Amino acid sequence: MVRPKNRAYFSYAWRRILQFFFQGVIVLAPIGITLYLVLWLFNSIDSILPNILNYLAPAFGKDDPLTPFRRIPGIGFILVISLVIIVGWLSSLFFVERIVEILDKILERTPGIKFIYSSIKDFLEAFTGNKRKFDKPVLVNVDANEVWRIGFITQKDAAHFSLPDHMVVYVPHSYAISGITYFVPKDRIKLLDINASEALKFVVSGGVTDLD
Repeated sequence: MVRPKNRAYFSYAWRRILQFFFQGVIVLAPIGITLYLVLWLFNSIDSILPNILNYLAPAFGKDDPLTPFRRIPGIGFILVISLVIIVGWLSSLFFVERIVEILDKILERTPGIKFIYSSIKDFLEAFTGNKRKFDKPVLVNVDANEVWRIGFITQKDAAHFSLPDHMVVYVPHSYAISGITYFVPKDRIKLLDINASEALKFVVSGGVTDLD
């Protein structure tokens, strides 16, 4: 039979173990998930070049043991990143920019392809470049009165949708990469005087992130 004192001790010890366990999860989970995502991204990019070479020349190095193609960790990553930087630099040159514009128009007018191409292009431009969209954080009232969500203005005018007094606001979800697009009256939108990246981090974290 367990004595009351021993029972209280075991109960206390068990609570402390659970406390330490959850503290360990809080410490290790962000670090582990971040490292996993970084390594996954690195390996994904690093394997692009070997996969292309193996696809273009599948027999290269297999029959000749003196010249095997070996994957050296990091080389593919460096080459792919360098290639992207070089392409970005070349696209800023006048004559290359004209060629890119012609190719862009062709892809945007090709049936079937234009939907995929335009969607990906617009999504990427929303975060980078001169056409960034998610750079104006706002408070938007789309639910009950005095209940507000954090969103980002993507269009200042919704006249194309017969809503001239509305704005288009994208509201991201917490702990997800998804969100909802709303057409909101302008008087139900309040501009926020905070950095867009801080606002997005605040939303994605469920509001637990402290704002600087």
